[in-house]
Amino acid sequence: MFENQKIAFIGAGSMAGAIIGGLIKRELVTPDQITASEPRAERRAELTAAYGIQSVASNSEAAQGASVVVLAVKPQIAPNALPDLRGELNHDALLISIMAGATLETIEALTGHNRIVRSMPNTPAQVGVGMTAWTAGEAVSAEQRRQTEVILSALGEQLELPGETYIDMATAMNGSGPAYVFLFIEAFADAGVRMGLTRPQAELLAKQTVRGAAEYAYQSETTVSTLRHQVTSPGGTTAAAVAALEAHGLRTAIDQAVEAAFRQAQHLGKK
Repeated sequence: MFENQKIAFIGAGSMAGAIIGGLIKRELVTPDQITASEPRAERRAELTAAYGIQSVASNSEAAQGASVVVLAVKPQIAPNALPDLRGELNHDALLISIMAGATLETIEALTGHNRIVRSMPNTPAQVGVGMTAWTAGEAVSAEQRRQTEVILSALGEQLELPGETYIDMATAMNGSGPAYVFLFIEAFADAGVRMGLTRPQAELLAKQTVRGAAEYAYQSETTVSTLRHQVTSPGGTTAAAVAALEAHGLRTAIDQAVEAAFRQAQHLGKK
């Protein structure tokens, strides 16, 4: 799919590194097909040493001749960095943004280019098990949509959504979601320590239990509700624990957390 094509990364932080590593590991491209722009010389040296790619300081130089350009700068840097791409992009180049909150309209205004995909990855992408939601602008071709699927699959799973409002919803789910899980693991381990386990013991039990349950749910063909019922015996320890979680408003707390994240995503997008 990417034979003889150049892929450029504007910004080369941890998420860009995860995509670069995933593409090379899966042999979707060779290192000499990738160029990344990064202002810090030490980071450029790290990228070249780790992946064998070309690293440059100039955004415009990185983008020249690229078929796919991944926009991976921080959103607050975008107003200064993205105008560098004006007049430097191939007319049919695909822009894939992983910048939180940056709308298709904003990116087009900054770059003067309209073949844009807006995506929302999450931090587990850095270990290859991320979840990335994305939506494409009207000018993006069917072939470019397929390219987007392949590139974002290098981070884990990917899901195309039908519009930008859904990206704000996804931000509240997969974007912010890891923090909800980390908070649960932290509280879960704290409960174990309170009962008398050591901190390392409690954290191992909590992390591996969450990891195993998530993988089990992912591989299962049944619903998570059914899985929960299967491990909740009448009158047993799990039934008592679930009743306590429900009594203390777990569902309501999660619902309100996701809603708050969604509203904040909309607010940041307008800013």
